[in-house]
Amino acid sequence: MSARDVSIRYRANNTQSRFLAVGGVNLDIAAGEIVGLLGESGSGKSTLAGAIAGEAGLIGSGEGTPEICGGSLEVFGRELRGIGRRRRDRLTLRIGYLRQDEAERLSPILTVAENVAEPIFRRDRRFNVREANAAVATAIDAVRLPLGLMSRLPHELSSGQRQRVALARALILEPALLVADEPTRGIDALVRDSVLDTIASLQHDRVFSALIVSSELSVVSRIASRVVVLQHGVVVGDGPIDEVFSDPEDYYVKGLAKARRLERSRVTPAPTHPGTEDHQGVQPEVVESIADTRPAPKPKKAPGAGRSAT
Repeated sequence: MSARDVSIRYRANNTQSRFLAVGGVNLDIAAGEIVGLLGESGSGKSTLAGAIAGEAGLIGSGEGTPEICGGSLEVFGRELRGIGRRRRDRLTLRIGYLRQDEAERLSPILTVAENVAEPIFRRDRRFNVREANAAVATAIDAVRLPLGLMSRLPHELSSGQRQRVALARALILEPALLVADEPTRGIDALVRDSVLDTIASLQHDRVFSALIVSSELSVVSRIASRVVVLQHGVVVGDGPIDEVFSDPEDYYVKGLAKARRLERSRVTPAPTHPGTEDHQGVQPEVVESIADTRPAPKPKKAPGAGRSAT
C-alpha cells in the first residue's frame, strides 16, 4: 500500500466542526513487510489503520464517519479516496482487518467454527460447507488453538483464546495484507508475546504484508522490522526501529527512545504499584504517558472547514 500526503477527517453536518484526525501522512508498506504503527491514544493511528483497511472514503457515508479529504491512499494499486462500496468490498477481500475490539465482535450465538467461517460465506453464500469446515480447521490450528474448541461459544473461551479466534477469522480468506489494531489489548500479559509470535509465524509462512498498530513500544519492537511513529495525526518518525530511536530529533520520539532505553536496562520488574507491570517489567502505559510532558496542540480543523473541500 502507498499513502501520499493523505489526510482523513470525520464528517459532520456543520463544516466548522469537522475534525482532522490524520494530516499529510506518507506511508508505504512493501510486499511481505511488517510495519509497526506506534502512537498514544488520539494520535490518529486507528483512523489511519481503518482507512488502509477500507473503512474510510466511501461515497455517501454519513455524519461521524471518516473520509479521506486530501492526498492519495492506494492499496493493491487501487485508489481508496472516493471509492464506491462495491469496489471497496471486492478490494477488502484481500485485506484481513483485526479491529481493536474484534474479539468482542464475535457473535455470542455462533460457535467458534461458525464465527471463523462467516467471512467465507459472506463472500460466497454457495461455498461448499465441507471445504469451509476444512479451511476453518486449518485456520484454528494455525493460530495454535485446539480443534476441540471449534464447537464452543466465545464466552467459554479465555480472552487470549478469543483473540486467536478473531485472528483466525481475519486470516481465513488468506489476505495479502493484515491490519491488526492493538492485537494484544485486553489480553493477559502472560500470553501477549505468544499472540504476537503467532502473527509473526503466520506472516513468515504465508508471506503477507502486515501493519501492526499499538500504543505499546514493546509490542512493536517484538514483531516489526520497521516503525512509523504517529503524533497528533502526523508522522514524526519512520524507519528501522534501531535507527528511529538512535538519535531522534522529534521531542515525542526522544521520549520513546528514553523509554526504550529504560526498558532494556531493566533486568527484573520493579513496579511502583503492584499489578501494573507486564511480564517484561515494562509499564504498559509508558507510551501513553510521554504525551503528558508537553502541552497538547489546539484541535485541528479539517481542510476546507467553512468552505468547500478540495
